Amino acid sequence: MKRPLKPLSDEDRILWHTVASTATPMKGKALPLESLPTRDVDPTDGNQSSAERFAADLDRAPAVKRPAATMTAPRQVIDRPTREKLAKGRVVIDGKIDLHGLTQSEAHSMLLGFLHQAYAHDRRHVLVVTGKGASFGSEGILKRAVPAWFATPAFRTLVGGYHDAARHHGGTGALYVRLRRRTA
Repeated sequence: MKRPLKPLSDEDRILWHTVASTATPMKGKALPLESLPTRDVDPTDGNQSSAERFAADLDRAPAVKRPAATMTAPRQVIDRPTREKLAKGRVVIDGKIDLHGLTQSEAHSMLLGFLHQAYAHDRRHVLVVTGKGASFGSEGILKRAVPAWFATPAFRTLVGGYHDAARHHGGTGALYVRLRRRTA
């Protein structure tokens, strides 16, 4: 037997409206919004319920801006034949940088400088060693940060693709990075 639905209280409607206004609907779906309470609320009135005070504060609050884009971009992988050739040594790794023991800001500037230099010298494939960072059961900071950096505009102009390295090159603690070709 189905229970009859209770109407939402004013506080519940305000809360639903606040949450629903920050959500992005799926393609082809409309976002159903419950209407806010229709009572006129005077913010100076001392005999207001908490829901009425919350609604008054909500009306005076600035609109929430949504972020334009997320930090992570779709992963640009190196194709399988090239990865296999890199792993077997048939394609030369033109440079290597080891970021072990560096802070994020040091690693970021060193990696960007290294990739700029490799790009300027027409190098095609480089190895970036981030380390696995498996202390206390967590993934390393640089292991997570470097792929996120590759999604930023500063690195996107240089990096054409990347993938975890073969075991003898560092495995999941290193990345093969394919640089973009220089335009003449």
